[in-house]
This record gives sequence, structure tokens and C-alpha cells, in this order.
Amino acid sequence: MAPSLSFSGLKIYLVEPSSMQAQLVLNMLEKLGARQSTRHFNSANEALSAMRASPPDAVISALYLPDMPGTELVCAMRANAALEWVPFILISSEIRPQVLDPVRQSGACCIIAKPFTLEQMQRALASVLEQIAPPEELKLDEDIHVEDLKVLLVDDSVMSRRYVRHLLEGMGIHQIFEAENGKAAVTALADTIFDLVLTDYNMPEMDGHALIEYIRTQSWQTEVPVLMVTSENNQGRLAAIEKAGVSAICDKPFAQSNIRDEIVRALRR
Repeated sequence: MAPSLSFSGLKIYLVEPSSMQAQLVLNMLEKLGARQSTRHFNSANEALSAMRASPPDAVISALYLPDMPGTELVCAMRANAALEWVPFILISSEIRPQVLDPVRQSGACCIIAKPFTLEQMQRALASVLEQIAPPEELKLDEDIHVEDLKVLLVDDSVMSRRYVRHLLEGMGIHQIFEAENGKAAVTALADTIFDLVLTDYNMPEMDGHALIEYIRTQSWQTEVPVLMVTSENNQGRLAAIEKAGVSAICDKPFAQSNIRDEIVRALRR
């Protein structure tokens, strides 16, 4: 299979204790033209030491590592200024939301479920290229000026807020107000007119569903577009959110182009 994109320049660090699984990934990377600059590590600390000396373009990691789980590895990366925005790909057979949520909240590039295909690996690397490319400013209608947009970002995860803020700033949005839950968002909505609300679902005090219901029924900004960015996968809850009046739902992890397109659509409405 010939890749439609060039991955030959990517410097990838693979963190995988299983020699069999590592060889499988390395073989796929070779077929995709990304093997030449790939380094393999058996443990998280070994990989972190190499990253601090020479940051990679992307990290592909297993979840269960001998010294720490992949969830802690990505958190350690996000705590380091030189590694904060390095794309992270998790490969795992784990399906429990409570285990995977820290990876989703970290702004991970994607999560590849085992067993996986060459096409899935290709899509993951395509997301890496998109994430490390120079940011693309929002393309809006002539009467909407990006620099004037005011966005309310609501999420109880500091790491997730930092990542989404990073994306928004790359799109040219700089008037970003943050709230750690729906209750704090209600206070912000009472004081400031917003062009867009970006909210998580699962939050303490007041979750995203309750926030959307408040905005649509009680707020004086009932028409403001609301985009939900969430790792929630319960179809019943998602259906209730749509009924409450959400403008769009974007899953975590997400491709930058997806959230950019959703923001453009929401603002044009």
C-alpha cells in the first residue's frame, strides 16, 4: 500500500515493551515510509530521557508500560514545555472510559484500538502531520472578524483547556475566557457576550448537558452557538444533549481540522 502522504520526515518515538507488538508497529511504519527516523524504547522513563534530549515529532505508546502507564507518560510530556504539544498516539485494547480519559483530556492525537490495520496507522500519522503543521486561521464570512471573536471555554480539566486554547489561538482566536465547570460558565455568561461556547460534558457542579439547557432556556444569550467537545460515548446522553440544543458534538480525541470545521459551521449559523 502506498501512502497518500509523505511520512518520511517524521521523527517518531515508539514506546512498547512487547517485542512482538513493537515489530508489528515498526513493520507498518516501514510500509508507510516512516521507519527511518523511528526509535524504539521499552519503558516510559527511557523514552522521556530521550525526548528531553531530542524532542520527537510524535510519540506512539502502549498503555501498559513497565515503569508507568501510558496515561502518566503523556501527562509527563504535557508538563514539559518542550514536549507539551508533541502529538501522542496511544495503542491499546483497553476500552474502559475511566482508564482512557486522561489520554483523551491530554489532547492526544488519537487512540488506536487493538487489533488495528495499516489504514488506521496511516490515518493516525496523517493526524500527526496535521497537528505539527503551521496553524490555519479560521476562514469565515467577510462580516465575521476572527480577532473580534469571544469564546467561552468550559472544561474541568486544566490540561484539556490548555490544549483547546492552544488550538484556538492557532486559529487566530485570542479572546478566550475559561470556566472550570458549568456553574462558573453561567457566571461568565451573565457578564460577557460570547460568539461561541466550547464545553465538555462531564464536569462537577454543573455538567455540559445542564449548561446547554440553561443557555437555551434561561440565559439572555439563548442563540449563542454551543460546541461540545467530549469523550462521552453514551448514546442516550448524547441524544439528550442534541435535544437540549447543542450546535455540534466533537469527540475527544479529535483532528484539528474537525473542530475547526465545526467552529466555522457553528459561527455561520
